[in-house]
Amino acid sequence: MITIIASGLAALLIGFCYWRYIWFFRNPDRIPPAGEGILSPADGTVVYAKRIQPHDAVLVIKRGVQATINDIAREDMGSEKILIGIFMSPFDVHYNRAPLSGTVGFIHHHPAKGTNLAMWQMHLRALLKRNPYHKGSMHILQNERTVTKINGHFRGKPCPCYVVQIAAKSVSGIESYVEEGMRVERGSIFGMIRIGSQVDVIMPWQEGMQLMVRPGDKVRAGKTLLVQ
Repeated sequence: MITIIASGLAALLIGFCYWRYIWFFRNPDRIPPAGEGILSPADGTVVYAKRIQPHDAVLVIKRGVQATINDIAREDMGSEKILIGIFMSPFDVHYNRAPLSGTVGFIHHHPAKGTNLAMWQMHLRALLKRNPYHKGSMHILQNERTVTKINGHFRGKPCPCYVVQIAAKSVSGIESYVEEGMRVERGSIFGMIRIGSQVDVIMPWQEGMQLMVRPGDKVRAGKTLLVQ
């Protein structure tokens, strides 16, 4: 019996180490689809996707607690925007890719307002397909994040795109592989977040834009079209 238990524990330990130090860092090749549609920056589950005015409540997290687009980006958004949130489970690929081609305008890191909160509620609701997926998820307001602005173009018009990497409680680092002023290509890797996390995309609304995803959809970084 002791031998069986020891073997089981050893197998669990080996499995955990393989997931944590090898499989977690997998980086499959991704070829972006043709065209100029806005790509997903992350693998995971779409938790919200909508057009929004900058000072409107985007999300009602729980009674008496709301979040605006300015709260998420920690920037003053002065016009109508598209906001798409993607939850990355610990089992998703965690490398993040540029939604469009352009130049990095800035990289702003914002520490947590207190301590990083766990994302277990969003994870559970995503697993159970319970919409609204953001319900009870205070990490949207509180947790550490890095905001990367990419100044690109869409349909011939300037399209500053903000990618918000939000850390989970268990995250050991938000990594950025680019610098301000650097050119990034659509679908190229610009950073990653370790373990579970969330990545949001914010861009100005243009007449004729079409949202291609909705809450509950599974997306892949550098492959799935979010907007066209």
